[in-house]
Amino acid sequence: MGRMTATTPRRVLLAAPRGYCAGVDRAVIAVEKALEQYGSPVYVRHEIVHNKYVVQTLEKKGAIFVEETAEVPEGSIVMFSAHGVAPTVHDEAAKRKLATIDATCPLVTKVHKEAVRFAQDDFDILLIGHEGHEEVIGTSGEAPEHITLVDGPDDVANIEVRDPSRVVWLSQTTLSVDETMETVGALKEKFPLLISPPSDDICYATQNRQIAVKQMGADADLVIVVGSKNSSNSVRLVEVALGAGANDAHLVDFADEIEESWLDGVSTVGVTSGASVPEVLVDGVLAWLSERGFEDVEIVKAAEESIIFSLPKELRRDLRAEAAALSAE
Repeated sequence: MGRMTATTPRRVLLAAPRGYCAGVDRAVIAVEKALEQYGSPVYVRHEIVHNKYVVQTLEKKGAIFVEETAEVPEGSIVMFSAHGVAPTVHDEAAKRKLATIDATCPLVTKVHKEAVRFAQDDFDILLIGHEGHEEVIGTSGEAPEHITLVDGPDDVANIEVRDPSRVVWLSQTTLSVDETMETVGALKEKFPLLISPPSDDICYATQNRQIAVKQMGADADLVIVVGSKNSSNSVRLVEVALGAGANDAHLVDFADEIEESWLDGVSTVGVTSGASVPEVLVDGVLAWLSERGFEDVEIVKAAEESIIFSLPKELRRDLRAEAAALSAE
């Protein structure tokens, strides 16, 4: 890009859709409702969603985040995060006499059910996803002896199955669509009889946010993705932006993490946010950019989203009484 002159117009391209997906919205509201209905403490196993600000905000309201079910005192209420858990975690909670609220995203639950069904039919399941990600741990736990993790196209060469005519692929819901299809392509070359899941496992929100960034990325000198480092779908948005032709792209949790130097020679800044990011954080980034002359904001719209999930059914019951009854047994 040539030197900027005083007259080069500065503009912001703002991706739509961005931010909260239905599963995140549901999970965050579930924690707030549980605290309202049952009072503090409500324990949450793992971060309810992968966003620093959301976790800090809920901690202030009285949620206690733990890594493992064993850390939750007997007779308490524990909530499982939007990423889902393995069946063993439900068993642990029952053993510890905990009342549970399951805030697993319904689109993750769908993948769990697919895993169970294909395992019952004795298929080898190739789960495309990132090793160590909570969602992958949860899905794998549904049928550990049937599931092999495939962490990207480079992993395919090492994959072995019992019967190449009984193989299916599933995926984590928050991956790069393009990279996943590349992995599936490589798997199909190796296993021509590979079966695909009944419907795409990568969720609507992940796909829509990537489509919006692709449309925006080609026109942007710099793309700022608001999101946390442990948020898979947010990290993917940075990769998609660079792949779409953006000169530069960065992930930030808050506006104060943006570096002035990123704006050198930049006239168009793309802004989006991951599926676990509240809009207030995007507003902060837009305000920061506005103070530096990037006041003109154009929306790049890729899709309409109107999906809403009903809250976990456990919020319609008296869980404190259930927890007390459990611990009295």
